[in-house]
Amino acid sequence: MSTVADSDPPAGTPGRAAPGTTDRAVGLDSVTRRYAETTAVDDVSLAIREGEFFTLVGPSGCGKTTTLRLVGGFESPTTGAVRLAGEDVAGVPPESRDVGVVFQSYALFPHMTVRENVGYGLRFSDPPGGVSTAGRVENLLELVDLEGMGDRDPDELSGGQRQRVALARALAPGPRVLLLDEPMSALDAQLRERLRVQLRSIQTELGITTVYVTHDQEEALAISDRVAVMRSGRVEQVGRPREIYRRPESRFVAEFLGDNNVLTGEVVDVATGTDDALRTTVSLDGTRLEVGVDPESHLPRPTTGDRLTFCVRPDALTVDGVTNALTAVVESTEFLGETTRTHLDWQGRELLARTARPLEGTVRLGFDPGDAHPVSVE
Repeated sequence: MSTVADSDPPAGTPGRAAPGTTDRAVGLDSVTRRYAETTAVDDVSLAIREGEFFTLVGPSGCGKTTTLRLVGGFESPTTGAVRLAGEDVAGVPPESRDVGVVFQSYALFPHMTVRENVGYGLRFSDPPGGVSTAGRVENLLELVDLEGMGDRDPDELSGGQRQRVALARALAPGPRVLLLDEPMSALDAQLRERLRVQLRSIQTELGITTVYVTHDQEEALAISDRVAVMRSGRVEQVGRPREIYRRPESRFVAEFLGDNNVLTGEVVDVATGTDDALRTTVSLDGTRLEVGVDPESHLPRPTTGDRLTFCVRPDALTVDGVTNALTAVVESTEFLGETTRTHLDWQGRELLARTARPLEGTVRLGFDPGDAHPVSVE
């Protein structure tokens, strides 16, 4: 059974649940979805809080879109239960689940104006808050910065504008949960960045529970209260973006979320440091490196002779570092604006470093033991 963390995000921010809340807007209890011999979602359990922006991220085919479709009612679990506001919604069709959905393709009606597209869902339910349909539509057009565009046809709009029309249409009936399936994947990078900021602002203002699917790791980290990293139909790790980035619980998460240096060596010594961290000395082909291991880590306590795999972020490698010194040869560099990413060779292993100044030739790098994060002990 896949196990997920359920730590609380910070309180006091609109759209975020307070610590200790038991109010779950969306729950998946040991959900599996099979298609013949293929298992798309494999024993997934998740608890998503009221007002939370929760993102499912992972490579293509990992099961994130199928998970979203299970919540929306477009797919049914083979086993397990999907709950909305605590109620099992087995057999409840999508239109009766009180969810709004924005698909990757937007799926706007080409024969309808922007105003008619936004108001389409209100043909089947009354607008929330006792306002008129026309008033609700105009309020939403203002919310998504499309004032004055209600009479336009969808083909007269840019990709970003069509995305916002689809968002307004999903929000029109006032759903309790908003589901977003890679809605910005077809947009260019600069527009994606602008729209994700706007999307988060709208979500925070409305306080609506949002489940977002993306394959873009940077987007997931930038926009979410919590993130679930998926692989092969299962959840690898759930947590706040900073927590997952800094403390990945598996090699897959460490390598999937941003650049990382992942190294494996033999444990030759274990001692307790002044900060209670286990100062673990690891030998990599004769080079001894010191790695800090949190005593409260989910990993077993390393002992002499174990194989320890750990990761060090490229920006944690410092030039002329004294601790854990490595002498490596620059192979290539990439100018990224504020930083330069450097590919280096160290004893036949590729290392990545991010520095303000470009590196060249043979360089000495080092890293603090506390910046090395173990991901497995074998």
